[in-house]
Amino acid sequence: QVQLVESGGGSVQAGGSLRLSCAASTYVFSSYCMSWFRQVPGKEREGVAFLTPYTIRYDHSVKGRFTISKDHARNTLYLQMNSLKPEDTAMYYCAAKSGQDGCPAAPGEYNYWGQGTQVTVSS
Repeated sequence: QVQLVESGGGSVQAGGSLRLSCAASTYVFSSYCMSWFRQVPGKEREGVAFLTPYTIRYDHSVKGRFTISKDHARNTLYLQMNSLKPEDTAMYYCAAKSGQDGCPAAPGEYNYWGQGTQVTVSS
């Protein structure tokens, strides 16, 4: 079921920027780990950015271009995406995981998911 609500996706040209938002309830937002994943048809869902109270990690493909952050007052997770490339085209999902573990790369480890928001980057 839908536990988080993503927004901010759209179509942009290569080199452009988008900011994705993930609205959550206070309970879900308190999860130890919140992450962004993306998926294209026919491929596995892959982790893009991972955030805990102590660590931030990015997939090598987006490091230096994407920034994950939280607005605690608004219970919202963000993914700022700059210098977008056509290979960034995917459905982007927000996910949360409870517990005191780190942020796993495996999607099956997460407890909560959003419905996804489409990002399309043209050449």
